[in-house]
Amino acid sequence: MTTLKPADLMSLEAYHKYIKTAKPELIAHKRLRTVHLGEHITLLFEDEKTIRYQIQEMLRIEKIFDEEGIQSELDAYNPLIPNGRNWKATMLIEYTDINERKRELARLIGVEDRVYVEVEGHKRSYAIADEDLDRENDEKTSSVHFLRFEFDAAQRAALLAGGAATIGCDHTNYPMHGEIKPETLADLVKDIRL
Repeated sequence: MTTLKPADLMSLEAYHKYIKTAKPELIAHKRLRTVHLGEHITLLFEDEKTIRYQIQEMLRIEKIFDEEGIQSELDAYNPLIPNGRNWKATMLIEYTDINERKRELARLIGVEDRVYVEVEGHKRSYAIADEDLDRENDEKTSSVHFLRFEFDAAQRAALLAGGAATIGCDHTNYPMHGEIKPETLADLVKDIRL
């Protein structure tokens, strides 16, 4: 499993210089790894590059430069890097109107457990959600969830051989199904190993 260490990160000064020129490339990389599931759910599939960027941004914003603070950020974000047998994603539930958002988050309790990836010719892989802490209660779900999609050896072999994959949700109040764009799938396959 890939994990980032303090030595993998830039100092705040070095990152400040780096991000001025690298930000467009990082935004393009995140855009490539983003999948929209209908109008209101967006999944950003994480990898070492997106997580490194997130950690560096947190260190910059919070002005964290001490070893303990850096390690705390690494400990929080390293679990979001795929390990070769899975894809990991940050799922956002997005409604611009505050009243609609409140109503829909109440209707979508459990949605994070009903999102799946289906590799062509194989069973669905349902998301394992929010392993760090529960992000819903009896009244509503959160607008942000962290998902892990596990693949067995046959599914990984199919993906590596160029098999198609779809993404969907079979929650009663948000039934949705869609293809993963070929260029996005090609990048996500890089996260898979046999």
